Amino acid sequence: MEPAQDGTFQTALAAEYAALVRTVSEFDGRLLTVKSWSVTLSLAGLGLGFQQEHYALFALAAATGAAFWLIEAMTKRHQVRYYPRMRQIEAWSASWTELQLGGVPVSAPRIDAAWTAAGRPDPAAALAEPPREMTSEEIRRMRRHTAWLPHVFVPSAFAVVVGLVLTLLAAGGALDIPL
Repeated sequence: MEPAQDGTFQTALAAEYAALVRTVSEFDGRLLTVKSWSVTLSLAGLGLGFQQEHYALFALAAATGAAFWLIEAMTKRHQVRYYPRMRQIEAWSASWTELQLGGVPVSAPRIDAAWTAAGRPDPAAALAEPPREMTSEEIRRMRRHTAWLPHVFVPSAFAVVVGLVLTLLAAGGALDIPL
């Protein structure tokens, strides 16, 4: 019996997909908490450096920003481990249907495939294509680049750069802050 004819299997996949979406969303909440702590502690360190006139607090702010950047990147790497399975379920679901609307194949679910299509040069053409499973290289590249995604490194990288620059300026005597 083909999976398309077995409603039990499709129901199980739909339940798994819903659990994956819920898990990914919960990660987003955790990532927002990490980012808010990063901003709070890093900016507080920079502000205290000026208030207390001590350059070591600038270095501490840079270190705090770097630590939170690392935490956020690691958490994001854990989150993106769920994406290949989401895409696999989407691809399987698409392969089991021949339904078309306006000549475009339609299937559900397509959350991850639609998100990816929206970032393509021609989103409408990408949306018209059925979802496909991710390749091993796509998965490796996605995991490898998580720390360098703008929504991951901002604002932590800002705190790292500003903290280091202020530390170096203070240590070099360019700021009127004692060492």
